[in-house]
Amino acid sequence: MSSVLFFEHAASGHARIAEIRLNAEKSLNALTLDMIDLILPQLQRWKDDPDICAVFLDSEGSKAFCAGGDVVKLYRAITDETDSRFPVDFFTREYRLDYLLHTYPKPVICWGSGIVMGGGMGLLSGCSHRIVTETSHLAMPEVTIGLYPDVGGSWFLNRMPGANGLFLGLTGNPVNAADALFLGLADRAIRQEYRETLLDQLLMAPWHSALPEQLVDEILRKLERQSADTFDQMSAPIKAHQAMIRQLMDHHSLSEILQAFDQLDTQDPWLQRARKAVLKGSPLSIHIIARQLQRCRHLSLKQVFQKELDLSVQCCRHGEFAEGVRALLIDKDQQPKWRFSKLEEVESAYVDQLFESPWADDHPLKDL
Repeated sequence: MSSVLFFEHAASGHARIAEIRLNAEKSLNALTLDMIDLILPQLQRWKDDPDICAVFLDSEGSKAFCAGGDVVKLYRAITDETDSRFPVDFFTREYRLDYLLHTYPKPVICWGSGIVMGGGMGLLSGCSHRIVTETSHLAMPEVTIGLYPDVGGSWFLNRMPGANGLFLGLTGNPVNAADALFLGLADRAIRQEYRETLLDQLLMAPWHSALPEQLVDEILRKLERQSADTFDQMSAPIKAHQAMIRQLMDHHSLSEILQAFDQLDTQDPWLQRARKAVLKGSPLSIHIIARQLQRCRHLSLKQVFQKELDLSVQCCRHGEFAEGVRALLIDKDQQPKWRFSKLEEVESAYVDQLFESPWADDHPLKDL
């Protein structure tokens, strides 16, 4: 059975609704290079098909839309050096897919139910209509594996209100449906039980009587209204903690921010989780995350993905990312031996190396 399933559903008139269904339920639909290589050309074909009016992106199972990327295979390629091209190939094609979703000329409706992490965030964020449900659990916890929020994280974290982007980058704290709407990570909150209803209504819509985007908005708006009672009472921890997040982030240096976390005296489990993650995370990653967000603040989407490719490949060439994956997912000892034990020990020259492009001229994403 293929790791990605493709369908073309007959809709009203001669219209068709395309569906991409991630089909790796045992691995929580984690995104592999094989999956990327299946999705990319299919999206290109549908892009040029006048009868395809919209694309529906979802997944098998209820636990996860997509729980990340294939970091274990990345680890094997880095440490065994059996496939030194794999990190370049993986990130290049993953970011190319994410960029295509961001710029796709037809509506792409993403059903982001369950766990949505890492590579899944890249897929969800690129879609024109991003749906979350009562089970959605969004996160970018790369600080715990010696990496940084990529797949466009340098773009969407920078577009969050206040200091939330930096806070979430440094802590990896989870985001539920209510907070996803508040942060601009999702467009609609719809009950999980309405997935089939949504697809049925897309098939019955009068596609040749109105703009596709307008028809999709009308359908989602109605389903969101019908789901309102589920989300009206849902807690929104990020929104509720805005004053504390601003207080923690409102400092001149990373050292002062970490000191604020260290001195945080709270019994609030949500804040305790944030404190633990940032204090146990990679000190090098903390520097990378802050600098990456700053340098990408005013860049175009194309430039953001080019810069992320540079940084991701460099992170694979140095040991921090591999060590984080080893401790969390391979040996599972939860005891990463970070290159720098404290934030103050991180050498600026070492960080500078990570932000140098591996390509002098022929950048793999120059044609985006």
